[in-house]
Amino acid sequence: MSTITELIHAIPVDPQTGAIAVPIYQTSTFVQEAPGVNKGYDYARSNNPTRAAVEKIIAQLEGGAAASAFASGLAAIDAVVKLPKSGDEIVAVDDIYGGAFRLFNKVYEKFGITVKYVDTSDTQAVFNAITPATRLIWLETPTNPTLKISDIEAIGRIAKASNCLFCVDNTFASPVLQQPISLGADLVIHSATKYLGGHSDLIAGVVISKTEQLGEEIKFYQNACGAILSPFDSFLLIRGLETLPLRIKQHGINAQAIAEYLEQHPLVDNVYYPGLPSHPGHELAKRQSKGFGGIISFTLKSDTAAAATTFVTSTHYFKLAESLGGIKSLLCHPAEMTHKSIPAERRRAGGVSDSLIRLSVGLEETADLLADLEQAFNRLPQPVLAESAL
Repeated sequence: MSTITELIHAIPVDPQTGAIAVPIYQTSTFVQEAPGVNKGYDYARSNNPTRAAVEKIIAQLEGGAAASAFASGLAAIDAVVKLPKSGDEIVAVDDIYGGAFRLFNKVYEKFGITVKYVDTSDTQAVFNAITPATRLIWLETPTNPTLKISDIEAIGRIAKASNCLFCVDNTFASPVLQQPISLGADLVIHSATKYLGGHSDLIAGVVISKTEQLGEEIKFYQNACGAILSPFDSFLLIRGLETLPLRIKQHGINAQAIAEYLEQHPLVDNVYYPGLPSHPGHELAKRQSKGFGGIISFTLKSDTAAAATTFVTSTHYFKLAESLGGIKSLLCHPAEMTHKSIPAERRRAGGVSDSLIRLSVGLEETADLLADLEQAFNRLPQPVLAESAL
């Protein structure tokens, strides 16, 4: 069965009415037949039929035993980081999402959980970073925003041998392109705000667990801490999932064409996109993923924040905004936006230079997006040709 057929038929028909769309159960509580005797639902923070439906669909897509849906991607990350205890250590990708960095360093370090940042595209560096205190390995692949590729299967073996949990943020790839649990991950998280929702109209996060036992631990924190996904947003997420494979396919087609254009542009220094043969993780990405996704980052030869600001405020179809993964193309300046919470020195060491620009390539016509980028480049200072070239 193809992915899209499996997905469409994973969305249940309502057993009560035959409704082909999952109903929104907009209720806070459920009537019980007797104390503790109910139809599987007692209070909507603990469970809700609409939320339960989207959790089951996403668990199936990722090949996991269970899933829990949260009010945001950071709430999903927070639930996973509650698994370690004081004195434990996390080994995390150095090129990390700014919100995750802020959570790790500003919230959990003061509770005695230490975080060690390493270049996870170097598997040996991950192995060398493990200590007896390591409880969790935290991976993004591709990373945000420089799109480094890490070997999920190899790091999974390291995690298993070291008796620590292994969590992969699969937001950039989506389960259509990559299924980390099948490669050795214990946990997968998504900012479902991005590709899973796909329409820039909800905030959501999901944690998928490899085992029922781990799923129960995450479900406990979902209920105990209360950062649940609402029934309406659960409905929106299900609606977004219905077209996920088709959207991911077109995102990839557009992104590949734009990455190839950027690689040849005289004002561009570096292009970060795993679909390019020049990308150091290209061959690994081909092995562990079914495609290269819709996110591209690049740096300008004029490596200044001013040049990047001029560019990101000159586009028409690419809208300047936080977030990614929607049907409309977006762009951002990570050093001043998504990754500003990371200290400048650490940010630059992770590859986030002052001129780095991140594109979230949408579903518009490829030619229109290319023309939009070209007119933005034309607003930048142009290189002076040598006399011999005139």
